[in-house]
Amino acid sequence: MPRPPIRRYVEHLPHITHFKPAGVPLRDLQEVELTVDELEALRLKDLEGLEQEEAAERMGVARTTFRRVLVSARSKVTEALVHGKAIRIQGGPFVHIAGALCADCGEQIDTGHWRDLHTGSPVCPRCGSPRLEPVAPGPGRHRRRRGWQ
Repeated sequence: MPRPPIRRYVEHLPHITHFKPAGVPLRDLQEVELTVDELEALRLKDLEGLEQEEAAERMGVARTTFRRVLVSARSKVTEALVHGKAIRIQGGPFVHIAGALCADCGEQIDTGHWRDLHTGSPVCPRCGSPRLEPVAPGPGRHRRRRGWQ
């Protein structure tokens, strides 16, 4: 029996979950399913331009796992573009990160506001500490990973 996949940290949830070729009804198209963690890998690597090691760190996975997720995502998007298929974004083993918690001063920080502008490294705006832990949204659903920077 295979091991269950490790959940990946996702900072950005998509607002739009379907893409399709123009002029063709969705019911007439085959679909390719892109998981939320695959979309996050594309976003981090191709949109933000991060190196694989840094992107893997932000998703909380090994670099080899990140590479595998990225290759799968690019393959699916390419298949949809070349063969005129619709893309549906849903599912996957992920945890949405609502922000970070400073391990030194306890400051709760929203995502998008906790990166140093010069280095791109996450830092606490209150005390400047790089010791931040991701926090999942919702009451009682805090999920932290030690050493995440």
